[in-house]
Amino acid sequence: MKARKYWTLALVLTLGVILGGCTTCDEIRSKTRERLLQLSAGMTKEEVLDITGRRRICCTTTGATTKTINNPYSSEILVGKGKTLEVLYYYTDRKHAGFAVRDEDLTPVVFEDDRLIGWGWNFLNEQIERYEIKFRRKR
Repeated sequence: MKARKYWTLALVLTLGVILGGCTTCDEIRSKTRERLLQLSAGMTKEEVLDITGRRRICCTTTGATTKTINNPYSSEILVGKGKTLEVLYYYTDRKHAGFAVRDEDLTPVVFEDDRLIGWGWNFLNEQIERYEIKFRRKR
């Protein structure tokens, strides 16, 4: 019986540490937006990742639902008219109710030849139109 008590206590403490390490998803989005403000065109991908981070982040939503967010959330390679661009997507917004992260909740950060050339949906859409890019997202 004593052994069972100790295992129960150990489990409760472990869960407390794990869940205690979580932050809210609102805080994650806010910190990510702050970090993106530190970027400037011409930075290398490595410099950008040093600022924005490259890890999985545990966060809680309302109702104590826990989820894990990749940072960056996803990436893709865009190819068109002799151009190859790499795009990293960061979780920065929550524009709808629900648990799923949608494209409109993400901010694209665009690289060409390992150099940051711009960010945001307007910039990305201009590149897609200019270079007639047909792409498929990698997640």
